[in-house]
Amino acid sequence: MTPSRPYLLRAIFDWLIENDQTPYLLVDAEATDVMVPLEHVQDGKIILNISLTATRGLELSNEAVSFNARFSGVSMDVYVPTYAALALYSKENGRGMMFPEEGDEDSQVPHSNAGEKTNEKEKPKKPHLSIVK
Repeated sequence: MTPSRPYLLRAIFDWLIENDQTPYLLVDAEATDVMVPLEHVQDGKIILNISLTATRGLELSNEAVSFNARFSGVSMDVYVPTYAALALYSKENGRGMMFPEEGDEDSQVPHSNAGEKTNEKEKPKKPHLSIVK
């Protein structure tokens, strides 16, 4: 299955905008391929205002959140791969969603049952429901 995080990010973003909230994106600034203003990073994380008034060219794709914004008066292109998004929430009331940093469903590889022994002759169990007339 495809990762669910990009879909959840878009849905929560839309929900926040529809309710006149300011969407804040918490980012793991130390993750691979992240492009954020390093002077604003604290403890390896950065909080970005991704409202439509604070950004230009905002795109929430399946691969990343990208936009252009001004930081301390300097225009910068920001690129956040979806796996580096740790939370998306409202500035005003904190409602939103946190995402796990490691070991989430997006990064897990499905395990095969190739090494397990199965009894192919085993009969399936009968249903325990009965017809009531």
